[in-house]
Amino acid sequence: MKIFIDSADIGEIKEAAAMGAIDGVTTNPSLLAKTGRGLKDTIVEICEVVDGPISAEVIATDTQGILTEGRELAALHKNVVVKVPLIIDGLKAVRQLTTEGIKTNVTLCFSPSQALLAAKAGATMISPFVGRLDDISMPGMELIEQIIDIYQNYDLSTEVLVASVRHPIHFVESARMGADIATVPLKVIQQLAQHPLTDIGLAKFLEDAKKIPKG
Repeated sequence: MKIFIDSADIGEIKEAAAMGAIDGVTTNPSLLAKTGRGLKDTIVEICEVVDGPISAEVIATDTQGILTEGRELAALHKNVVVKVPLIIDGLKAVRQLTTEGIKTNVTLCFSPSQALLAAKAGATMISPFVGRLDDISMPGMELIEQIIDIYQNYDLSTEVLVASVRHPIHFVESARMGADIATVPLKVIQQLAQHPLTDIGLAKFLEDAKKIPKG
C-alpha cells in the first residue's frame, strides 16, 4: 500500500520524506489555508520535495470552471493530480480531463455508488473519507471494503485512496483490505512507528550497554 501525507505544510512533508515513509501528497483548501500561502507556489514546492503524485484541489464547482482550473494545475508539474469534488459537474470534468491525459483524484466520496460513478468517469483515484463517516456513527472502513469489492468485480483501474485517516487502526485496516493508498497526517505517520515495547526494549538495551566493559 502506498502512503501519502495529507498536508500542505512543507516542514511536515520534508519530515515525512526524510523517514522514507511517503509516496505522494494530498492537499485541500483547508490544509492550504493553514499555511497562509498560495496554492500554486505551494504545489510547485511540494513537487520539488516529493517525486510522486501530488493532489491539488480545484475550487470551482461548475464543469467549465473545474476544467479551466484543472488544466492550470496540471500544467504546474508532471506529478500534479487534479483533485475534483464528487458532484455531477465534477464527474463531467473528470471524464474530459481523463481524455486529455490529466490524472484526477475524486474527493469527498461517502458511498459506494459515488465511487462507481467516479471510476466510470475515468478517475485515477477515489478518496473515500472514513473518519468523517465515523464522526456520524457510520463505519467508515465498511465503505472501503465495499468499494474494493465493486472495483475488483469489474476490474476497474481507479485506485482506492483512503482519506480522513484519524489513527493507526484506520491505516492497518486499509492495508489488510488491500486499499491502494492511505493518505495520513504526519501525527499518524509518526504513531505508526511507535510501540511501548520498542521503547521499553530500547531503554533496557541502553541500560545494559552501560555495563559493557570498554575496550
